[in-house]
Amino acid sequence: MDKASLEKKFALIHEHWRPKVVASVNGQELKLVKIAGTFPWHRHDSEDELFLVWRGRMTIEFRDRSVVLNPGEFCAVPRGAEHRTMAEAEAEILVFEPARTRNTGNIIDDDFTAPDGVVI
Repeated sequence: MDKASLEKKFALIHEHWRPKVVASVNGQELKLVKIAGTFPWHRHDSEDELFLVWRGRMTIEFRDRSVVLNPGEFCAVPRGAEHRTMAEAEAEILVFEPARTRNTGNIIDDDFTAPDGVVI
């Protein structure tokens, strides 16, 4: 495998809330996504997720609290935890989760549910 550049990979993404797979490791995928605005409330019944901010700032809201993440900070969301993500301005995020995890978890939303397995 050749090395990859996050800067160059993020430059290929021109839409929000549509994760792109950049690597697969032991049944897990590393996905890159640009976010802006507010994502719907959802949960993943069988998968944990880890969000790592590369650029910008994001918030992960849970029903009982909010976690604000700045560049270089991350938060693991345990399976079953209802949450939503948001960013006031565009943010670039790395997401680590099992392969084929639907970005909207237990819901399907015409505007936010992204196709699985899109590789860049």
